[in-house]
Amino acid sequence: MSRKTILSLVFFFLATTCLAQHTEEETTEPATAYRVRTMVYKGDTIPYIALPAVYIYRPMQFKNKRQEKRYSKLVRDVKKVLPLANEVQHAIIETYEYLMTLPDDKARQRHMKAVEKSIKEQYTPRMKKLTFAQGKLLIKLVDRQTQSTGYELVKAFLGPFRAGFYQAFAALFGASLKKEYDPEGEDALTERIVRMVENGQL
Repeated sequence: MSRKTILSLVFFFLATTCLAQHTEEETTEPATAYRVRTMVYKGDTIPYIALPAVYIYRPMQFKNKRQEKRYSKLVRDVKKVLPLANEVQHAIIETYEYLMTLPDDKARQRHMKAVEKSIKEQYTPRMKKLTFAQGKLLIKLVDRQTQSTGYELVKAFLGPFRAGFYQAFAALFGASLKKEYDPEGEDALTERIVRMVENGQL
């Protein structure tokens, strides 16, 4: 769809909305005014309304009840784990921005020790409530949200020795902090569910 066509649709939508409000004003109370963002296009200032993305997929088709049950379980797991992955993303951004304000490496190391202690106290009780499958899913969703594997994040903030320790610990349970998220491969179904959950479609 060309830019000209899109602009025409936007203007049509706005014109229709204004006309409807004008008609309503003649018979009822004045309509409520709304503030919207604007943008300048070819010298003209026009309203700018960001519409949420809508993902359209083919309806799920299951070969059997077992496959349907696995899908339902994955939906539940994503809804439970995705908020945690988002919290990790925000915590990383905040921690990094704060570290950049500290004067030297010694101050940064001292702060990271405090952060690690705080994370353990805050998240250990919540992590204990996750199943093994949910824990592995969290590792992948952290990679999705931060564009870095769990191993890379630990290594960047706590150093290679601590990253190796946590990786070895995870390996004892058959997990890996180095596991990457593959939205077009083995994690394609998870990606579909994540997008729909984020958009309120599931």
